[in-house]
Amino acid sequence: MREKRIVCFGDSNTWGYDVVTNGRFGKDIRYTGVLQSLLEEFIVVEEGLCGRTAVFEDPLNEGMNGLKYLVPCLQSHSQIEWLTIMLGTNDCKERFSAAPQNIADGVRRLIRTAKLLDVWLDEPHILVITPPPIEKGCETSAVAGEMGACSEKSSKLAKLYEMHAKNEGCYYINAGEFCKMNDIDYMHLDAESHKKLAMQIFQTIKNAE
Repeated sequence: MREKRIVCFGDSNTWGYDVVTNGRFGKDIRYTGVLQSLLEEFIVVEEGLCGRTAVFEDPLNEGMNGLKYLVPCLQSHSQIEWLTIMLGTNDCKERFSAAPQNIADGVRRLIRTAKLLDVWLDEPHILVITPPPIEKGCETSAVAGEMGACSEKSSKLAKLYEMHAKNEGCYYINAGEFCKMNDIDYMHLDAESHKKLAMQIFQTIKNAE
């Protein structure tokens, strides 16, 4: 039997950051871990990095550019059945001065790069996930100095991501429709939202079979 892999490519919300402990949610809470329990026939590969952007170089932190890492990442995990992409939260940081369209176009570059790689078990199955919007409270929270003004542009991503996903032949989830950020830094998923996201990804994959 051929191994079927799902690569979950994202940032700290894929890594499973827990704002309460300043650590990582357990495997039974992280959406990737819950997804693994739901899809026993798959190998779920966690590829989350705190601070990762879609395409932007971070002048303060090395290695955050998702586009530069995507190719070796997918090649190392080939052959792949599914790729999920959930990025954009960090791209909203004020220091990148990126318009919502710029951020969405960066995600489209990831999609197009992944589709061309010889890493797929059969044909590409790419699921684009818009993260829940960063809430306004983030801009007065403990991470305000890191994020800056970010909530307004974050709220404009879903429509743009959905358009790119449709045009590129990808599956799409707007996590903002059923998930929420926590009430401390307002930019990371709470525990319940991890479980809800896992269920939505599971249902998307099952409906595609």
